[in-house]
Amino acid sequence: MKQTDSMIRERILDLKKERSVYIIAHYYQRPEIQDIADFVGDSYAMAVAAKNAPLDTILVAGVDFMAESAAILCPDKKVLSPEPKATCPMANSITIADVQNYKRSHPEAIIVSYVNTPAEIKAVTDICVTSSNAAKIIAKLPQDAPIFFIPDENLGQYITSQLNRPMDMFPSRCPIHAAVTAADILQRKQEYPEADILIHPECAPEVIALADFVGSTAGIVDYAAKSDKNQFIIGTECGIMHRINQVSPGKELILAKEELICPNMKSITLDKILYSLEAMETVISVPEAIRSRAAVALGKMIAYAS
Repeated sequence: MKQTDSMIRERILDLKKERSVYIIAHYYQRPEIQDIADFVGDSYAMAVAAKNAPLDTILVAGVDFMAESAAILCPDKKVLSPEPKATCPMANSITIADVQNYKRSHPEAIIVSYVNTPAEIKAVTDICVTSSNAAKIIAKLPQDAPIFFIPDENLGQYITSQLNRPMDMFPSRCPIHAAVTAADILQRKQEYPEADILIHPECAPEVIALADFVGSTAGIVDYAAKSDKNQFIIGTECGIMHRINQVSPGKELILAKEELICPNMKSITLDKILYSLEAMETVISVPEAIRSRAAVALGKMIAYAS
């Protein structure tokens, strides 16, 4: 007999209790996956949740760098990924050689990497940041030091504009956020003139310029929950709408454009999570030589953002 989603969900809930597994999910996950998670958040909150997880086994429902971050911060815990092929094209666009070449030309530079990077890039980084804490962290760095910000280029440009601090940036962008255009926002605003425009800082500068609020996924959720407005144009991946609906029921959410779907995030399903819990696979590990150095950059992020 084919299992229904309800049956799979109940089996997952039983197994995670039986096997003492703590499930962490990103806001961009499918609604049914967010609903079975012990913790749902943005990439920064996921890293902190992994570090503070109360159980010795963590299942990370997110793309590969998120599972790696958990493995980096929790060397004594078992970290599972239900879909190790779920990845991020932006994160994979930069190589160690790119960082090393820049560092040779700018030996005094501080390498600041977005948390959306592979473990080996974090290992050649001075400090990591996320969209929710990048401005706060970079404001604390020595003012006279050059900064190489890797990637997202749009996020880097937004931070530069907020802090009035020039940075060199690696030319790579999130394909989902980069797909949002100013024309998309203006069209939605014409259709919903009373709506507030909530934009992720990975969007292009001309899109950000039209926003009523610019912030991380967690920031967007919080803004919608606290606002007295009832309509919001959402400029980030569609998965966030589930969380907003949970904390702000009854508010109308309009995607900036219909195609804001990350196929890598959505490649994780209840079936894959069930298999991961049954087989206790796939275990994510990071070689110690890389893990120890990457842990320094992630640890600095958590310390500077606190």
